[in-house]
Amino acid sequence: MTHKEIEEYILSFSDAWLDFPFGEDTSVYKIGHKDEGKGKMFALIAESSNPLRVSLKCDPQLAEKLRETYETILPGYHLSKKHWNTIICTGQVPDDELRSLITISYNLVNGGKAA
Repeated sequence: MTHKEIEEYILSFSDAWLDFPFGEDTSVYKIGHKDEGKGKMFALIAESSNPLRVSLKCDPQLAEKLRETYETILPGYHLSKKHWNTIICTGQVPDDELRSLITISYNLVNGGKAA
């Protein structure tokens, strides 16, 4: 998936919006009320990374399993290593699995409510 495709998918979720609280180099995707400036992070993209790096919240057991399965899935960069994974988008992780991981992250942060 391209950066644009990933971003479009992330922003397709209900109440999802883009913020830059850490500066322009890190896109932070949140759930919540944008007009109030409140939200919870569920995805981050390192803008200047090549290949693209996407960080997603994950169930700790699944996070470990994914790290064992894919060499391009690492503990969350500058995030809780237990609850976040960073995916290096080289094509090793299939697009449908990446979309699934984005959905899982959204649902975890959204209190288990489906999109």
